[in-house]
Amino acid sequence: MGRKVLLVAVATVFLLGAVGCMAHIHTIGAGSRGAGFGSARQWYALWGLVPINNVDSKAMAGDAVDYTVKTWVSPLDFLINIFTGYVTIYSRTVEVRR
Repeated sequence: MGRKVLLVAVATVFLLGAVGCMAHIHTIGAGSRGAGFGSARQWYALWGLVPINNVDSKAMAGDAVDYTVKTWVSPLDFLINIFTGYVTIYSRTVEVRR
């Protein structure tokens, strides 16, 4: 029984870590210089077809000309989506690095 619990625990940690592998990265200008960082959560309804809120990456970048935008399903989004997925609501994280 102890080995089975350990195997399930290792598989769970692996799967939670692998969730963040799906990402879209957009480089604007020369890309990020590592000076600043902003993050927001974007929400969708009907399995990701209808946006609920608007996350403006340009506004998050401020007056920066060179920045990087990364949209991904973080491990926290994965956990949230487990519960909200029953009502077809999903989230993803939008990060802007200046």
